[in-house]
Amino acid sequence: MKTIEIIGYKRANLGKSDAKRLRQDGNVPSVVYGEEGQFHFYAPMILFRPLIYTPEVYFVNLNIEGEIYRCILQDVQFHPVSDIILHADFLILHDEKPIKMGIPVEFSGRAAGIQKGGKLQVKLQKILIKALPKDMPEKIVIDISKMELGDTIKVKDVETKNFEILNNPRVTIAAVSIPRLARTTEEEEAEAAAALLESEEGALVEGETGEGESTEEKSE
Repeated sequence: MKTIEIIGYKRANLGKSDAKRLRQDGNVPSVVYGEEGQFHFYAPMILFRPLIYTPEVYFVNLNIEGEIYRCILQDVQFHPVSDIILHADFLILHDEKPIKMGIPVEFSGRAAGIQKGGKLQVKLQKILIKALPKDMPEKIVIDISKMELGDTIKVKDVETKNFEILNNPRVTIAAVSIPRLARTTEEEEAEAAAALLESEEGALVEGETGEGESTEEKSE
């Protein structure tokens, strides 16, 4: 897992007015959580860009006035209108303690169904993983080269290696959609087959009814 650094400074005042002033100055009020407790700090908002505005995930080295804390970003809050970062929570990592992270999905290969006119529909962009820090993958790579029209890949199909997937196994990660023309053709064929079966059943019933009438006539 790649690591980025964020330089921050401890907060002396924890009131709302102080937090508002920090944001106006381009900083993000933040908290670090660990087994020994928590502490508050702030850091320049610009340093959060490579951590937040990217599909990738990182470990974070928090440099708080010279003290280094190895962390993950646990939560971030945005302003509902301006999308300015209002607050961030970090969790200190421990080598022997599992953590949970949303890991991005990456697809490899070209689905056979796409070459036949289908389209890859991504239903799940990140998978929730539980693992020790040393075993946490940067991404989950899924080979889609064998996917035909109408095929799906679900969470249960993902191979795990020294980590646990916390998503529901039945959740779909990706699917290859059937082109409209092909779908229409299939529907027409299905309707034609159903109509043929119905006509054959009808003819069979009529035949049985006819045989019954002729038998009664003969008996009379």
